Amino acid sequence: MALTGMQIFKMLPKTNCKECGVPTCLAFAMNLASGKAELDSCPYVSDEAKEQLAEASAPPIRPVAIGKGVRKFTTGGETVLYRHEKTFYNKTAFAAMLLADSDQKKIETKLKIWNAFQYERVGLNLCPEIIAIKDINGDKKAFADTCGTVAKNSEFNLILISDNANVIKAGIETSGFKRPLIYAATEKNIDEYGKLAKDNNLPLAVYASSVEGLMSLTKRLTGMGLKDIVMDPGSREIKQSLEDMVAIRRSALKDSNKDLGFPTITFPCEMSSTIDMEALIAAMHVAKYAGIVVMSDFEPPSLFPLLLERLNVFTDPQRPMTVTEGIYPIGNPDENSPIMVTTNFALTYFIVSGEIEASRVPAWLLIKDSEGLSVMTAWAAGKFAGDEVGVFVKKSGITDKIKNKELIIPGYAAAIAGEVEEELPDWKIIVGPREAAHLPAFLKSK
Repeated sequence: MALTGMQIFKMLPKTNCKECGVPTCLAFAMNLASGKAELDSCPYVSDEAKEQLAEASAPPIRPVAIGKGVRKFTTGGETVLYRHEKTFYNKTAFAAMLLADSDQKKIETKLKIWNAFQYERVGLNLCPEIIAIKDINGDKKAFADTCGTVAKNSEFNLILISDNANVIKAGIETSGFKRPLIYAATEKNIDEYGKLAKDNNLPLAVYASSVEGLMSLTKRLTGMGLKDIVMDPGSREIKQSLEDMVAIRRSALKDSNKDLGFPTITFPCEMSSTIDMEALIAAMHVAKYAGIVVMSDFEPPSLFPLLLERLNVFTDPQRPMTVTEGIYPIGNPDENSPIMVTTNFALTYFIVSGEIEASRVPAWLLIKDSEGLSVMTAWAAGKFAGDEVGVFVKKSGITDKIKNKELIIPGYAAAIAGEVEEELPDWKIIVGPREAAHLPAFLKSK
C-alpha cells in the first residue's frame, strides 16, 4: 500500500465511532494499511478521502469478478508473491473447453457429467467454475446456441472465444446474463473488442505474443475506461509460460507496473495432447500464478487432485482449516455406541473420522473448537483443557442421544483425563491411542 497508517488516519473523520468494528480511527487506519480492513467499513469517510484511499488501498493486481450464480468467482486481487508472506486471496478458476460446433445433445450430456463433479472437503464444496466456448468456423448461430445451452442448462459460467466480433455478439445475446469473459482483444481488434466489452459491461481478455506486448494493449483498454481485464501473454510452451506468469506477477507487485496489474489466463489444453500432462501444467499454474486455467476436459482423476491443490494453496496459512464444533455421527451410531472427542483442526477430523469408518464400528465423534489447532498443540496452548472439554461434552447435547457414558479422549491429551473426570463425575474417561491409525483395533477391542 502506498500510504502508511498515520497518513490514512489523517484522512479519516476521527470520530472513534466504533462502527467499523475497532475502537478507534487510528486502529482502523492501521488495519487498513496492513490490509486487514476494508475502506467501506467506515461509514463517515468523505467522498474525497474515499477516492484517495480507494486508490491507495487498491491491490496491485486488480480483482476481476466473472460470472453469475453459485459458480461466480473473482480472480486477481493478490498482494504477495509467496503465500507464506500473507495469503493468496482469489483461487485459480478451472475451465474446460467446448467447441461451438459440437452436437447439442452431446453438450447437454457432458454438462450433466461436469455438473456432478463436486467434492465435499473440510465442509467446502470443491468444483470447477467455468466452460470456454470456442468458435470454430465463424458460425454465429452454432456459437450462440452452444453459449445459450451452457448458460441456461448448467451452473457454469463462460468464456466466449472467437476472433470474430459478430460471433462474440451472438454469444453475448444468449449468455450475457451470466457475465461471461470475452476472449480475446488483440492488436488488430482491440478497439472493436474494447467497445464490445464496455457496452455490455463484461470482462475482457487480452492476447499478445509477449509480456511486453500486453502492456500496450492494457494501457489502451484502461484509456477507454475498461478496468476488468484478464491477460494472456500468448506463451504455449511450458517453460516460457511459467516464466511469463512469474514475470507478470513480479512486475505488478515489486515494480508497481499498473499495465500488468491484472489477473492472467493460461491454456494447458494448447500445451499438451494428453489430459495427464495438462493436469501437470495446470498444477504448476495454480501455484505460479494463473487466475484462470483452461483444460481440454474435466476428468475426475485429474480434476480432483487439482481442486485439492488449489484448496491447500489458497488457504490462509495464518488460519488453519477447521470444521464446525458439534456432534458427528459416524456409521449410524446408537445409544450404546462409543463416544470420542477431538479438536476441530480439519486434518485431525478427517484422519480420525476416516479411521473410525475403517473400523466399521459406529461411533459418536465430538468436535470441540480449538481454533484450528491439533490435539497436542491445542492442549499445550490451553485450548483443549480438561475442564473445557468436560463443559463442552455437557453442552453438546450428546447426553440426549446416548445411555453409554464412556468418553474416549485422544492419547496425546491423556494429561487432561483427571480434569475431565472432575467436570463429568458420572462419566468414565478412557484414554485412547496416541495415533489415529490404532483406532480401528482399539474400537474393535471394546
